Amino acid sequence: MNDRATVTHLLQRLTAHLRVVYPDHDCEMLAERIVNLFWPDTSQMIKRRKIADKHLWDESDIVLITYGGSVRSKKERPLRTLHRFLKAHIGQTIGAVHILPFFPYSCDDGFGVIDYLEVDENLGEWSDIESIAEDYRLMADLVINHGSSKSKWFQQFLSDEAPGKDYYFTADPATDLGQVVRPRSHPLLTPFRTASGDRYVWSTFSTDQLDFDFSNPEVLIEFVKILAAYIDHGVRIFRLDAIAFLWKKIGTPSINLDETHEIIRLLRSLFDHHVETLIIITETNIPNHENLTYFGNQNEAHVIYNFSLPPLLTHALLTGNALYLKRLTRSNPPALAGCTYLNFTASHDGIGLRPTEGALPQGEVDQMLAAIQTFGGRVSMRRGPGGIEKPYEMNISYFEAMQGTLDGPDEYQVDRFMAAMAIMLALEGIPAIYIHSLLATANGYEEVNLTGHNRSINRRQLDYDRISEKLADPTTVEAEVFSRFQKLIEMRKQQQAFHPNAVQFTLALPEGLFGVWRQSRDRKQSIFAITNVTKQGKTFSLADINLIAGYTWWDLISSHLVTDIESDFFLSPYQTVWFCNMPPGPV
Repeated sequence: MNDRATVTHLLQRLTAHLRVVYPDHDCEMLAERIVNLFWPDTSQMIKRRKIADKHLWDESDIVLITYGGSVRSKKERPLRTLHRFLKAHIGQTIGAVHILPFFPYSCDDGFGVIDYLEVDENLGEWSDIESIAEDYRLMADLVINHGSSKSKWFQQFLSDEAPGKDYYFTADPATDLGQVVRPRSHPLLTPFRTASGDRYVWSTFSTDQLDFDFSNPEVLIEFVKILAAYIDHGVRIFRLDAIAFLWKKIGTPSINLDETHEIIRLLRSLFDHHVETLIIITETNIPNHENLTYFGNQNEAHVIYNFSLPPLLTHALLTGNALYLKRLTRSNPPALAGCTYLNFTASHDGIGLRPTEGALPQGEVDQMLAAIQTFGGRVSMRRGPGGIEKPYEMNISYFEAMQGTLDGPDEYQVDRFMAAMAIMLALEGIPAIYIHSLLATANGYEEVNLTGHNRSINRRQLDYDRISEKLADPTTVEAEVFSRFQKLIEMRKQQQAFHPNAVQFTLALPEGLFGVWRQSRDRKQSIFAITNVTKQGKTFSLADINLIAGYTWWDLISSHLVTDIESDFFLSPYQTVWFCNMPPGPV
């Protein structure tokens, strides 16, 4: 239960946030409206607790990323099929599920939302979402930067009717917008004939995804309503999609602006006072130094995507050179209390290349692009300053991305792929696994031909019965990858040294090896996670990693006992070891 002092304190916090972004408005009144909308029943409001008092995550937390329709059956609605798949094949191996946009949409496989408060009838209904939320910690997207041209709001914009007529950001096409940072190569402004004349709407991602104008506080109010509804339906983790582009200001790059950060702080203040444990994840596919700013001062995102990891990990395994991956893990600061990274190798999008800026020489990027295209991948472009097009992301199934090296395909695809997953699982942060990685899905060329979009290559829809048959047959690559994944995940979940905020130190290992030392927060458990990123066997000295004398050391993965901590150790191509000072099993 709350008291009046709690409400007053929160109103003051919200007013302070609002004054930064809406200095010409009655911010006290706006704050009261937000509180009333977010807490129709104020018994759900609590006194803000210290970050350390909240149990946000631990070593057992792993996220599965999936579309609501990634697994389908003719017998039932896709969301029910997904739930059946989760219960039958995943169980509690993975405890959190990110269901990508499950709302009515007009484009981009869900990211052009028509109605934020309805479930796409082709997938199911709210009761299906709520059922999944009862069994798994549910993560959902707040597609906050833009909405569909088919939405009610945009139809109001076209008719010059309230409230939608003031919900979209427009600009004069004669304005110099050359400073704007773009993730795409199409024109930034899209012309529309409206009841009040021709207007040019800001369209960061596509001509069907029109950007909202958050300088109008009524737009923020709408999204507060949406957030409250999602919480009621069981969502507990919120992915703020494309949040870096939220605030537009003519004459600036219109990315990462101060007003954007302040709106995230406002949402964090709301979340921190809710009786439920709610988590904000910011989706900011940008260079690493910019991405890190979304932690704020422990008052913005709880979690940020480790966007630099997928391209640098891919590069390491394609080249056998872990130098740039080591630089990333050495330069990423330890996350402060209440903050951590979301580590992943693949998602519904491609492997982003903007995070390689300043982290990977262009020659290395070019080699990686050539290899990915050899393996059947595609490259999507964006428009940079001066209208110059640059590679934006690599579109490929991650399993297919691991089919070889710069020298071409080889016999180590599964081992190389599992090496990537083992590295990701060992790093500081929360692991997130895309369903098509878990199931070793191949490139979807038919899907690309059908949609005309490169990203469709990694957005296939699988038949429930067929994938179940493959998982039941140990001779299939799907079953092999799935089984190895499960064993790694279950082992990881038992180790306190793999807590998302446990100590991490990047090891100084010979060329071709990558490793980190993780230590539990109580300093009782240490794990040295080391991977051979090459297709040649590698030998290194255990003395160089400083296994502490007086302990017995095991490799958690193989259960191999280390009898001499001064000896040499041989790693087969793409082999991973997790040397631990405690035996395999629960700690």
